[in-house]
Amino acid sequence: MSEAMNANDTIYRDLQRHLDKQPVGFPASKSGAELRILRRIFTPEEARLALHLSYKPATPEIVRERAEAGGIPGDRVEEMLESMVRKGGIERIEKEGVRQYRTMPFVVGIYEHQLTRLTPEFLADMREYTSDRAFGLSFLATERPQMRTVPVNKSLTIEHHVATYDHVVDLINDAEGPFAILECICRKTAEMRGNPCEKTSRKESCMPIGDMARLAIENGEGREIGREEALEIARMAEEEGLVFQPSNTQKADFICACCGCCCGMLSLHKMLPKPVDFWATNYYAAVDAEACTGCGVCVDRCQVNAVSVDGNGSIARINLDRCIGCGNCVVTCPTDALSLVRKETETVPPVDSEALHDEIMAHKKGTIGKMMLVAKLMMKR
Repeated sequence: MSEAMNANDTIYRDLQRHLDKQPVGFPASKSGAELRILRRIFTPEEARLALHLSYKPATPEIVRERAEAGGIPGDRVEEMLESMVRKGGIERIEKEGVRQYRTMPFVVGIYEHQLTRLTPEFLADMREYTSDRAFGLSFLATERPQMRTVPVNKSLTIEHHVATYDHVVDLINDAEGPFAILECICRKTAEMRGNPCEKTSRKESCMPIGDMARLAIENGEGREIGREEALEIARMAEEEGLVFQPSNTQKADFICACCGCCCGMLSLHKMLPKPVDFWATNYYAAVDAEACTGCGVCVDRCQVNAVSVDGNGSIARINLDRCIGCGNCVVTCPTDALSLVRKETETVPPVDSEALHDEIMAHKKGTIGKMMLVAKLMMKR
């Protein structure tokens, strides 16, 4: 029994190291919580098979060849691949009608696919792992973030000449579909911990698109919706002041509607000394000093603590180190004193998730790069 347990421990450590070599990384922690997480999702046999996958999609035939070369019988490969997909350990996509399989980042990816399998024990492991410095550095060390912020619809004007990838309505209208809607895992986690969302009572607010939507529907994580309902859900999110965060790609894989009280990404943003260094956005908010009355509506509306009004008679101030250009403050300003300004240098996202991960992989930071990141974070405090 002890020998079997030791062998299994080795397999999960091997898988951790393999996932850590993928674009976003999955580093070891001091607590070993990452191994407990992997045990909850992969059987030892599935962990062995996952070693033959990477972030580059591969057909079942290719995976079978790799597995057999590694001593794994090929007759169960496809069954095991599908089992891992159902448990949210790997991703299945379709390219030209052919099923292909690939690894996913832990965040955004594996964790989000545990939506229907959350337990207090898993959440305890998740909190322990994500609070480890190694995880934080790996997550922040990507040259190109996995997600970005796009403005809410009403904050944009004709003068902005908005690119389709910066417009949530265009992202939905231009997508081939299908669309799904599911519970926000961040809000669900917060509620399980006794901290219900302060911004919305709606449970369903995360919208996978395309391959992600197919898997969500198939695995019972969410329900299929049509394009019109997708647009209506986006409209409701805008009214509630939620922040639109799609995948950092021109062809969106998902669109999240996030709040500052529950969202893991926005919570991380508020912890960083200069978060815009790690954010993808093409806009920032600006104040018309003559029109501003200092009413403070914008302060309450902002999800990332980027706006302040210092005392009576003061005007609103935008902290450009913190503003992510979501536009939520713009649409509720009673005197129209706020507007969005397009940044001089436009950040164009990669075409799709494969191109995004190729770029992240090409610029992946090693030990020296992460040490420089630590120094940068400490200098900004």
